[in-house]
Amino acid sequence: MQRLRRTMMFVPGNNPGMMADAHIYGPDSIMLDLEDSVSMAEKDAARLLVHNALKTIDYGTTEMVVRINPLNTPYGKKDVEAVVKAGVHVIRMPKTETAEEVKELEQEIIKVETELGCVGRTQIMAAIESTLGALNAYSIATASKRMMGIALGAEDYCANLKAQRTTGDSPNFGMELQFARQCIVTAARAAGIDALDTVFSNLNDMDTFRREVEMIKAMGFDGKSIINPRQIEIVNEIFAPKEPRSAAAALSPLTARWLTAPWLSEHNVPSTWPSRRAS
Repeated sequence: MQRLRRTMMFVPGNNPGMMADAHIYGPDSIMLDLEDSVSMAEKDAARLLVHNALKTIDYGTTEMVVRINPLNTPYGKKDVEAVVKAGVHVIRMPKTETAEEVKELEQEIIKVETELGCVGRTQIMAAIESTLGALNAYSIATASKRMMGIALGAEDYCANLKAQRTTGDSPNFGMELQFARQCIVTAARAAGIDALDTVFSNLNDMDTFRREVEMIKAMGFDGKSIINPRQIEIVNEIFAPKEPRSAAAALSPLTARWLTAPWLSEHNVPSTWPSRRAS
């Protein structure tokens, strides 16, 4: 059975209290962040905190994700080693632009897993946060068998695009992200992995948040990155799994009655229309 990833909640990796309590709110996934939410001066301390949290806190069945620093920084490879050794389920790559970056991360994971004797345990997801990343979404999504999802990072994407973020009262709400969202969903569906939408940061506008979640659900996303437990209920409600319907149930009641009527076979009425012969 495929894992639900309706809600992936960001938790700062330098906040032990939030890391200890995050799972009690019921998100499908928790993402401990070592990147943007942690200052340069706290990178090493936060890495140790995240390692210890993964090793000691019972998160139950919650999927545990860590957003690492880019591998081309002094912190990225150390992050990979620490979280793989702690048993993280998924490593989330920030600012992913090419398939080669995914393959580089996979090699770093393999080094640590080989040492531990658990090759293949750790999955990868990539955050797409630039125009180049959006254009390369499918090659990123298929760069490794470890890939479980791709996600949109809207703030950096819009900065790279030189676009302005629209607000809920705009008639063009979400227009600046339309192309990137379509790229990500289409690539994810073609690759057979999950697509997660970007965060919504205005916690005082839950009506617009609901509207955005309904919109990305209609577009085909599997879930949404979130920043606060207050957002979980709305996302989980909108993305709640639906019972599969039979083919007849998917039709209108009148059409379903017509196609299942007993007189179809009794009177030799065809249930499909014959092709029209050319005159």
